[in-house]
Amino acid sequence: MADLSLLQEDLQEDADGSLDFVSQDEMLTPLGRLDKYAASDNVFNRQMVARSLLDTLREVCDDERDCIAVLERISRLADDSEPTVRAELMEQVPHIALFCQENRPAIPYAFSKYLLPIVVRYLADQNNQVRKTSQAALLALLEQELIERFDVETKVCPVLVGLTAPDSTDDVKTEAVAIMCRMAPMVGKDITERLILPRFCEMCCDCRMFHVRKVCAANFGDICSVVGQQATEEMLLPRFFQLCSDNVWGVRKACAECFMAVSCATCQEIRRTKLSALFINLISDPSRWVRQAAFQSLGPFISTFANPSSSGQYFKEESKSSEDASVEDKNRTRDQEAPEDVQIRPEDAPAEPAAGPPRVELEGTLKDGTENPRRPPGEAAALVGSSVLCAWSSEPPQEAAGDEKDRKPGHGRSASRLEEPGLLDQEYNSFHFWRTPLPEIDLDMELGQGSGSPLGPEGPGAAPQVSVPGSASLTMATRKELEELIENLEPHVDDPDVRAQVDVLAAALRASSLDACDEPGEAARRSPVQDEPAAGELPGCGLSHEASVPLISDAVEDVDSALCYMRHDPDLGSDGGFSPDEERRPRVQDVVPQALLDQYLSMTDPSRAQTVDTEIAKHCAYSLPGVALTLGRQNWHCLRETYETLASDMQWKVRRTLAFSIHELAVILGDQLTAADLVPIFNGFLKDLDEVRIGVLKHLHDFLKLLHVDKRREYLYQLQEFLVTDNSRNWRFRAELAEQLILLLELYSPRDVYDYLRPIALSLCADKVSSVRWISYKLVSEMVRKLHRAAPPSFGVDLIHELVENFGRCPRWSGRQAFVFVCQTVIEDDCLPMDQFALHLMPHLLTLANDRVPNVRVLLAKTLRQTLLEKEYFSASASCHQEAVEQTIVALQMDRDSDVKYFASTHPAGTRISEDALSTASSTY
Repeated sequence: MADLSLLQEDLQEDADGSLDFVSQDEMLTPLGRLDKYAASDNVFNRQMVARSLLDTLREVCDDERDCIAVLERISRLADDSEPTVRAELMEQVPHIALFCQENRPAIPYAFSKYLLPIVVRYLADQNNQVRKTSQAALLALLEQELIERFDVETKVCPVLVGLTAPDSTDDVKTEAVAIMCRMAPMVGKDITERLILPRFCEMCCDCRMFHVRKVCAANFGDICSVVGQQATEEMLLPRFFQLCSDNVWGVRKACAECFMAVSCATCQEIRRTKLSALFINLISDPSRWVRQAAFQSLGPFISTFANPSSSGQYFKEESKSSEDASVEDKNRTRDQEAPEDVQIRPEDAPAEPAAGPPRVELEGTLKDGTENPRRPPGEAAALVGSSVLCAWSSEPPQEAAGDEKDRKPGHGRSASRLEEPGLLDQEYNSFHFWRTPLPEIDLDMELGQGSGSPLGPEGPGAAPQVSVPGSASLTMATRKELEELIENLEPHVDDPDVRAQVDVLAAALRASSLDACDEPGEAARRSPVQDEPAAGELPGCGLSHEASVPLISDAVEDVDSALCYMRHDPDLGSDGGFSPDEERRPRVQDVVPQALLDQYLSMTDPSRAQTVDTEIAKHCAYSLPGVALTLGRQNWHCLRETYETLASDMQWKVRRTLAFSIHELAVILGDQLTAADLVPIFNGFLKDLDEVRIGVLKHLHDFLKLLHVDKRREYLYQLQEFLVTDNSRNWRFRAELAEQLILLLELYSPRDVYDYLRPIALSLCADKVSSVRWISYKLVSEMVRKLHRAAPPSFGVDLIHELVENFGRCPRWSGRQAFVFVCQTVIEDDCLPMDQFALHLMPHLLTLANDRVPNVRVLLAKTLRQTLLEKEYFSASASCHQEAVEQTIVALQMDRDSDVKYFASTHPAGTRISEDALSTASSTY
């Protein structure tokens, strides 16, 4: 007992001492407490001082002298010998700097004078934790723009550059280079070029430390994007070439990872001629890790070759100067540039295997008699030596589904042209706008083996004789192919584009037949042949007299090129009777270097998974839409087989990646290629695993809206299958289905909505999970809106009657509660006029006031009090409906349940019925 009494006395003395200690602290001023604990020998006390600096500043912020005194004590605390104290202090600096910025009038220049020197000094601290904390603080300050530009130039950058000096330690130098690279986007192009770029280029050649070179390679793309194209090509590219051939594989791997960013900062010519070859070296690197990174960057690198004018997308080009447009056109086509008023001779066009017909200028008048104005170089309709004729459909896909012969001039395919004010008031012909003009075959000319006369307005004798090559005649097989093509196009001759093609082909066929009947010796003696123009041929649409005139041999070559193109033209694939699989073209194009495309196509090779990366097929699938956009729909034949291979890959992750992007690819390819090549794959995804089906489901509306109406209706029968999942607990699948059905309502007729979508919506309203049910209430309300607006509105009335029978009179209380939710949503979203709501739904709604389940009555009280009475129809007019509502509310106010009486008697401020209903719904899970 004596020992116990002594222990009680000791505890009492300790308690009295602690109370004295607390009372002493309370008597101190904020600065006094700061000084007391800052001078403590206990490390934890000094850490506590660092943490409480911001609170101390807030306490003394009204007194400028006290604020300055606190900042001075921060400077003294920064000299603490304990690294944990310095690190704790640095963590508080961004918050203190923000406070100083907000109270700048009271403490001007506080950050620049007291805090920034500490941050910069800690960048070279011996302790790694302090350095890391100061680096994070510096980036946070730069991101929040708390450092003045002058301070960045005079205090921050010189210190960082000094830390990269040869005498710096390895860790400090590496970290300093990383900080410079990360701060470059924040400080801008000017400071980066003047203060950071020279030292960065030196660090790229650091022969002693590969860590520094690796950091430079990893951040190379960020520096290029900041300094721009000129500095990249002049200063950075030589260093990049050195890094890509570094003897350390980690440096080369970092270069492969940032290749796309570097490519974006260069011009098309360097990208094609230099970077492509460099990238091929990385793909064939001896290190597997370098090859793996290179293949992952291959698709993004190919996407940097994208050009809107060749990708087949719907775009509008703003007015540009002729010089800019000329340069852009040159980069796009890599052809010789010609002045606007100079005709291009066919023989000047470069001879390329994949080149289209040579360009010739057509002069003539439109049907209204106005002269067809010439387009500036940036908007030229025909490209010399182009491998495509730009004839694909590029209108929004939902418009492309319509019947082409019902389109008006200026719509459909012609709507995708570059808008030019001079052509808006004239009749538009998309054939002359988009396609390379085929030369008119004028038969008023001399046909001979040795000589001929040029076609001119003065007649055969007005110009000197020119040598004429031997007349080229079409072979019997080619002539037969032409006849079959004309026969296939004749059912679609109502389309002016198709009619123009038929006219050209018919003229070429007549000319070749005429040439085949001539004897070789009679060609020189024959008189000029007169022939009438073909029906439908535009008068005065002849060749320019300033250009050399191509004879029938040139025309035959043009027709052969056009024939080859139309055989694979996606716009003519269905109209002209040619299926996309009729003839497989070789995987050759001229948009990107062929070697890059070949490497990309090889990513589906099973051997690549063994030698490079087991997930290489997934990377190929991920970047395929970007590659397809770059190549354009006219080169889809290069990717078709690869896409089909990926779609049947054994790994579900690969198929899942394609499923999530198939709607984007459909936009790129257009409606006809989508129907031919993507719809079968889409159908396969619908029957795949849930992990793949969810990708299709999330963008179901985006894909179906691109299809033709008839094709779209076929999927109505398959929507029911989405209710069945591999795992019944996968409720998010059904929730996504409800979201998509809301969007699909606009794509289908009221009859289809009632017959096919209504059963699914009502099934989802009875789902076991409240989140699914709540989205379904929104779906049903939107369905009521659509069907009520249809003519006649009988579908809407039938749907309302079904809601009343299945839910309003449901034997289960959850069904009756669902009926109240639907009515509430209909009122909130104004899906029905209030008079129609009062007629069809309100009588059944009011009968639930006598429901035996309190949850139903609570929700009914909320709906009547907070939603229905907010409508002017019930609050402004003294009608029988208003009287019935008020009587029901009075009855609910007398309810035996306290919650029902509360919600019927009051109107809680700031409570949205949707949020409150969600809480009620969640309680019924």
